[in-house]
Amino acid sequence: MTSAAKERGELRNLSTNPIATVSDPLAFNKRIIDARLADYKAASIINNSIVFYDRGIPDVLAYMDFFEQPIEKQFRAIAANNRYDVIFLLPIWKEIYVSDNERFESYAEALSIHRHLKKSYSDLGYDVIVVPKDTIENRIQFILTQLEIN
Repeated sequence: MTSAAKERGELRNLSTNPIATVSDPLAFNKRIIDARLADYKAASIINNSIVFYDRGIPDVLAYMDFFEQPIEKQFRAIAANNRYDVIFLLPIWKEIYVSDNERFESYAEALSIHRHLKKSYSDLGYDVIVVPKDTIENRIQFILTQLEIN
């Protein structure tokens, strides 16, 4: 991958998180938070009572914190003003963790990011529900039970 591709935030064939390599992390994170906000707003018009997000707006703050980047007030305001109803956090699970095209970090880095994610949501006043390590079916049932859906 060329440095120009990394600069644009293209994720193909990266061996590290792009946040660590871009020359303007603030602009890069602005693009990410804008995309998370667009997802949030798009979901508000979906005619469905439940919408699951893989990544939320506070994740951007967590990654910025992990990479020791300053978090501007506008980022905190976006996270504070666009809230989710329920937060589920799946713990890092050493036995199944792999670095791949989606997970650039080592297991140790992933553990640290996990702590930053939990802190980011907790700092925003969320009650973070940790999904237990279990089978996929049991994890689904746990989530549905927490949402009172059976």
